[in-house]
Amino acid sequence: MPAKLLKPIGRVLLRVLFRVRVVGRLAPIQLDGRVAERLLIIANHESFLDGVILALFLPADPVFVVHTYVAENRWFRLGLRLVDYLTLDPTSPLAMRQVVRLLESGRPVLVFPEGRITTTGSLMKVYDGPAFAAVKTGAAIVPVRLDGTGRSYFGRVAGRHPRRLLPRITVTILPATRLSPSTAASPRHRRRAAGEGMRRIMQAMIFASETKQTLYTGLLDALRVQGRRRLVAEDVRGIEYSYGRLLMETLLLGRVAARLCEPGEGIGLLLPNLVATVTLVIGLGVFRRVPAMLNYTAGPEGLKHACRVARIRTVITSRAFVETARLKATVAALDPMRVCYLEDLIALARPLDKLWLLGYALWLPRTLGRDVAPEDPAVVLFTSGSEAKPKGVVLSHRALLSNIAQVRAVIDFGAEDKIFNALPVFHSFGLTIGALLPLVTGTRIFIYPSPLHYRVIPELVYDRGCTVLLGTPTFLQNYARFAHPYDFHRLRYVIAGAERLAEPVRVAWFERFGIRVLEGYGATETAPVLAINTPMAYRGGTVGQLLPGIEARIEPIPGIEHGGELHVRGPNLMSGYYRDAAPGVLDPPCSGLGSGWYDTGDIVELDEEGFVKITGRLKRFAKIAGEMVSLEVVEHIAALASPGAQHAASVKTDARRGELIVLFSTDADLTRERLQDGAREIGEPEIAIPRQIVHVAALPLLGSGKLDHVALRRMAEEGAG
Repeated sequence: MPAKLLKPIGRVLLRVLFRVRVVGRLAPIQLDGRVAERLLIIANHESFLDGVILALFLPADPVFVVHTYVAENRWFRLGLRLVDYLTLDPTSPLAMRQVVRLLESGRPVLVFPEGRITTTGSLMKVYDGPAFAAVKTGAAIVPVRLDGTGRSYFGRVAGRHPRRLLPRITVTILPATRLSPSTAASPRHRRRAAGEGMRRIMQAMIFASETKQTLYTGLLDALRVQGRRRLVAEDVRGIEYSYGRLLMETLLLGRVAARLCEPGEGIGLLLPNLVATVTLVIGLGVFRRVPAMLNYTAGPEGLKHACRVARIRTVITSRAFVETARLKATVAALDPMRVCYLEDLIALARPLDKLWLLGYALWLPRTLGRDVAPEDPAVVLFTSGSEAKPKGVVLSHRALLSNIAQVRAVIDFGAEDKIFNALPVFHSFGLTIGALLPLVTGTRIFIYPSPLHYRVIPELVYDRGCTVLLGTPTFLQNYARFAHPYDFHRLRYVIAGAERLAEPVRVAWFERFGIRVLEGYGATETAPVLAINTPMAYRGGTVGQLLPGIEARIEPIPGIEHGGELHVRGPNLMSGYYRDAAPGVLDPPCSGLGSGWYDTGDIVELDEEGFVKITGRLKRFAKIAGEMVSLEVVEHIAALASPGAQHAASVKTDARRGELIVLFSTDADLTRERLQDGAREIGEPEIAIPRQIVHVAALPLLGSGKLDHVALRRMAEEGAG
């Protein structure tokens, strides 16, 4: 039967069987004000079904370029019967010449840049060849995202998620783009730069094609893919939660807790790392209540400040937690706010609530939460207070899910992974990456209540078979001190954030456990991840490349020669601040670049491949006799002089020179002479040597694991350790 007759029949058949949906269209491509004559279509490769789907549903007639091995599969050959195709070996340096000739002739070409079907469910290695062809011919690049084919029996991701006989398939056609030629001197480097550009386009495609939804609908989508019986979460109580149980607790706790406040109102959560805490966060959102995550290490005044800023009238906590963490006085100080206990919420559930849950909500969960929009507030977090009074940060459903999608586009978390998260969920890193990401992606999680149990945590990582560990460098340093070399044998990823990764910590993890720590960077205001090193894009001494969808500008700062102040905007940016001056009033993000931009306050350098190097915070510079000195450089010098100790630099006012640098160190034998040797080793000037060294037993930390710079500044001014 001719292809012209086969295509309409196949299209109708597969649309019925797989409910194929095509988003976007392949109209005449215009770039730089003119119609593109050469067109390279790129697609991710999920299964042997991909060729059939694209041949039938792509509104174009391109030449398919396929790997010789993939072309041998009988199912893929079925699709190739419908199209013109070219088989080649992507590892051959000469193979792409045929693609170049096709593009130059004006024929549209479709290629799978990965060269093979994914076995991870995420992007695989991207070959340089297609990028070279695009640059060589100046072709417009149209990314096409296939979603769903990998969950069929034609995929190769067994174990990542349950397979479906007839999964729903979506084909998303994204706007065209173009690769700019590299200015590198050698052909090898130009080809590599083009390949890197193609990888970034593919990652942006994976992110941009994610649908906009809420935390609750994200949970429902994961439940649909993984199944209600899939075990996904566990906490220190030893209770394992399936998706079915998660949904039940989310809806029941959310419905009962919603009675404690009005729609749109904030409600404080003073709770430890438990699965119930996360279900409350999602459940309150279903009923348009906004959870505010309270830092239980902040003390009575800090908690009252947070509640005042976010206009919180009701706080939910736990009797067992209050008793264990010795928070009775803190909770008592919250008066006149209403305090409710988690243990009582279930008791408050009426028979009608249980009837509603079992007879309606669990059967028709998608009928709930329909009045909640992606732009609505999902959670209120609070800045760390490491440099000033904490502000309330309002994060929407869109911001949180965008950040999850951005991280997933560059790191292949899968259903066979298990994340160990001891970072508190009042911390944005702990909440977004350590709690929400696993639940909406099908990755298992073990939630632990305290990151400070340095001996216990390595044993639990070993016992639970965890493959991903999250932590701040301070916590990771202490885990490495107490861990057996085999405790971390199953870890695939160790991700560090919240503060700079010191070289001794990186070296210790690599030498003791053979693990390369992946350093990331972010802020509460960006939900939180902005950049991260990955196995596919890693550069030591940097925090990796910016995530897809993030626009960045670097503004010069007088007195700072290299780099500038980083401003960002993107879909993961906060809705705004709650400030002390106007409690409960949303102050949208705005920087010197205008509305919608966020000034990070960090001084960064961006290299030619997009890797971000943090030089320091603008607030963490000392101005000595008119010269700017980075306190992070001072800490780096101290780390070279005394690698096994912890160091932190601050400043004190000086009448003659403006400011003086004070170094706090846990090394009682550290001297200025040793610091001078360290400075000479890396070529730093004498002005970067602190005038005063204060020896301390331990550096002051916040509950999130960050250094408490406010306390350090106070100690420096007082001249005491």
